[in-house]
Amino acid sequence: MTGTLDFVLPPGLEAHEPPEARGRARDGVRLLAGYRAAGTVAHHEFRELPALLRPSDLLVVNTSATLPAAVRLDKIAVHFSTPVPGGEEENLWLVELRRRAGKSSLPYAGGSEGEWIPLPGGATLTLVARHTERLWRARLSTDVVPYLRRHGVPIRYGYVPRDWPAAAYQTAFAYDRGTGGAEMPSAARPFTPELVTRLVSGGVLIAPLTLHTGVASPEAHEPPYAERYEVPAVTADLVEHVRARSGRVIAVGTTVVRALETVAAADGRVRAGSGWTEHVVTPEDGVRVVDGLLTGLHEPKSSHLMMLTAIAGLDLLAATYEAALAEGYLWHEFGDLNLLLP
Repeated sequence: MTGTLDFVLPPGLEAHEPPEARGRARDGVRLLAGYRAAGTVAHHEFRELPALLRPSDLLVVNTSATLPAAVRLDKIAVHFSTPVPGGEEENLWLVELRRRAGKSSLPYAGGSEGEWIPLPGGATLTLVARHTERLWRARLSTDVVPYLRRHGVPIRYGYVPRDWPAAAYQTAFAYDRGTGGAEMPSAARPFTPELVTRLVSGGVLIAPLTLHTGVASPEAHEPPYAERYEVPAVTADLVEHVRARSGRVIAVGTTVVRALETVAAADGRVRAGSGWTEHVVTPEDGVRVVDGLLTGLHEPKSSHLMMLTAIAGLDLLAATYEAALAEGYLWHEFGDLNLLLP
């Protein structure tokens, strides 16, 4: 690994299925804890999390449900990402076209403006304009979310060789409000109702927010684009309460960091807010609200690693990833977890 965290991820360290299929409980995945002040790392199971936190620590979780956002055709698949801001009433969404390759899919560079793509169930997708090199602005001929619930499947990539039921892609905190995100806020996947009970019984606080993620294809090392979020007043107040008493605000997932830092003022005060965020956390700008982060292990060169560096510092992050590689931790949404603390 280099100082820029440009490392090679061996295929053998990719999680190919949920831990339940490997004979483990959800909370039986491994947890690699890194401590910035001491510059040390320690190895645990995720179910040991309550012993690693303090009474009055605040965990902020993402309640976004995961949509079955992939629609498959004979030769291509369409991954529905997010609505285009302001275009919800016109069923205008960002979509990614992918070429089907056996049991997986690869980026597909085809398509042209104005092209119609017939979809299952008699729907039609019209490619309106390119949004980025890989994403299109596209209009579906019917309401998107109900259509996906009838004809879609959860998004998966080549390192997961078979389909898993939609329940495998929901967290214990998922709350279905009739919408959702394209991909699972996977840092929360190992939580079980029993583990949440142990945390709360030990004095750990838990607060919700929502950020609906778009597609995050591992082939594309690009910054995040606009995503929908809501930080409710009760969560903003609880963050302020904990910080005023020198408690620690620990984000469960990079999506939570993004939402909290979006509503944080320059002085670090947090207020309720909702809308669309394009906020990117970088080491140069740092973080104003978040003290710690519970997250998965991220791809080399991904934008998430900039956020992790801002929270943990480059030295601790490098030591953490070196330990994860050396000890065979598993990457991706069904893999192991990383806890970064002050």
